[in-house]
Amino acid sequence: MKKKRIVVTGMGLVSCFGSDIDHFYNQLLAGKSGIVPITEFPCEEFPTRFAGSVQDFSTEGYLDKKQARRVDPFIRYSIVAGKKALESSGLTGSSFDQLSKNRCGILIGSGMGGMSVFHEGTKNLVTKGFKRVTPFFVPYIITNMGGALLSIDLGFTGPNYSISTACATATYSIISAAEHIQRGDADLMIAGGSEAAINPVGVAGFVACKALSEWNDKMQQASRPWDKDRNGFVMGEGSGVLVLESLEHAQKRGAPILAEYLGGAVSSDAYHMTDPREDGSGVAECIDLAIADAGIQKDRINYINAHATSTPVGDLCEMRGIKKVFGDHAQKLAINSTKSMTGHCLGAAGGIESIATIKAMMTSNIHPTINLENPEEELNGLNLVTNQAQKLKITAGLSNSFGFGGHNSSIVFGPFEG
Repeated sequence: MKKKRIVVTGMGLVSCFGSDIDHFYNQLLAGKSGIVPITEFPCEEFPTRFAGSVQDFSTEGYLDKKQARRVDPFIRYSIVAGKKALESSGLTGSSFDQLSKNRCGILIGSGMGGMSVFHEGTKNLVTKGFKRVTPFFVPYIITNMGGALLSIDLGFTGPNYSISTACATATYSIISAAEHIQRGDADLMIAGGSEAAINPVGVAGFVACKALSEWNDKMQQASRPWDKDRNGFVMGEGSGVLVLESLEHAQKRGAPILAEYLGGAVSSDAYHMTDPREDGSGVAECIDLAIADAGIQKDRINYINAHATSTPVGDLCEMRGIKKVFGDHAQKLAINSTKSMTGHCLGAAGGIESIATIKAMMTSNIHPTINLENPEEELNGLNLVTNQAQKLKITAGLSNSFGFGGHNSSIVFGPFEG
């Protein structure tokens, strides 16, 4: 049976470069770092004191003021990014009212959920007793609540749940949302991820497992994927959300079509709690499955937005997987890392990086990988878009996301061709 075609008609984000998509991508093209000192809490004693914190964020016009104060930041980010994605898709006013809400769904996941609410609630429990724990404690820490509250606001009664697969969350969510449309469960899905882990618990947790860079004196150079001097990732946060529609539904309402979702795949390493398979076999299998699902030849892909977090093991295992899949064609690929500028946005990363992939496709401009000064010899001959943007007409783009637990996900987008 011929697969139902799915298109991307809207995008919304919350990021270290604000919430305007064009400004976000222009900052990436310019090679700007969004890494700043952590000001969300006192962290003088922490060995890592910087992150890609959300900047220029406002809930005005998107969220009731009282609710905005109460909910965890990851929920705020979900709702604002989701509503901005709908605006981008032209779904406002009468266009929105004409939607069949029972055919519209939401799948926005989070890797870690409401960690700020969790931290404050636990602190109150320990210092003041159980009576001082807010009645909103449970609702605002669980990972499904961003999409749930957005659906209540919008009246969408189609598929609605959350996926939590660590740093692969948003890509898993987009792939699953697309599958709902392909199965006929929905005509339109809002899909992506949201994360807000830059708080004492989140930072302390990653510090404890020695995952973070400690370059406090040169924080904007700390996220350096594929560079020999990399020594851990830099935390980021935010939300990245797409509006996916069946082609028929999008064309019927005259939607702006930004790109086509060609396919995607998920898999598991079944290997280690935090480390990927060093030979890249898990990565390779997932990419192969995604390309098969897209139904295209491998050499149609000429751009990869890599997972590339700036960790010693992860960076190279992904590249080994890419070389296994593409062989000699790997040297013809443009490969970059958004995380070199945004830090690692954890459960939101795949959504934000899908937006970067689609913007690269729309503009024929690929943002650089910054801070790549001393690349690993293993990567000789590969185009890592080092330190300067490059022009490229993208025929198909691949975005990878991998998470603790061995969760792999790869997604393929192409320019829309009617």
